[in-house]
Amino acid sequence: MANVVSIDAEARARAGKGAARATRRSGKVPAVIYGGHQAPALIALDPRDVIRETSRAGWQSRLYEIKTNGDATRALIRDVQYHPVSDAPQHVDFQRLAPGERIRVAVPVHFDNEGLSPGLKRGGVLNVVRHAVEVYCDPDQIPEQFTADLADLDFNDNVRWHDLKGTENARPVITDRDFVVATVAPPTKTTETAEQAAATAAPAGAPSPAARPAAARPAAPAKKG
Repeated sequence: MANVVSIDAEARARAGKGAARATRRSGKVPAVIYGGHQAPALIALDPRDVIRETSRAGWQSRLYEIKTNGDATRALIRDVQYHPVSDAPQHVDFQRLAPGERIRVAVPVHFDNEGLSPGLKRGGVLNVVRHAVEVYCDPDQIPEQFTADLADLDFNDNVRWHDLKGTENARPVITDRDFVVATVAPPTKTTETAEQAAATAAPAGAPSPAARPAAARPAAPAKKG
């Protein structure tokens, strides 16, 4: 069962930019609930609720129950617009969930056992290709996260879709391949370290290859007049 978070909302009577500005002046965040084969519902939210939820990881896959005038609507947050200067939330788009209808959602990936990975312990870098994976699933079975175990990964080893845990009730949007989620890449300074070691091993006082002068060419014979 998916974790459901309740949010209290107020109904808005009018749509449009002017009505949205009036909602913001009253200290609320305008929002809309669309989809589910119903007409869009205009609502206003407490900005503290919006900031609290969007500050928590995984809000794009979290199931919300929006309570308006005694009615409850289950929905996902699909988009949040922010003020370009203050970063205050300006508008929120919710997608209404229809019973029995699968939805498309991005589920975050959590990486475990980084400290046990042989490649990472030897200076490798975890290159994350997908911080979240888009899947289709039932609204009541949305995973909070997928988990990737890095314990056995060495240089150039990958985490792929089939390696993730918690995918039992989800179907990936990408179905034509077992796609890569993350890779353990070798350290980028390996070559530089080898060159430094070779320079250190050279005999004392011997010039480095770069510092050796090129062999002098024999002078060309003078042309006879």
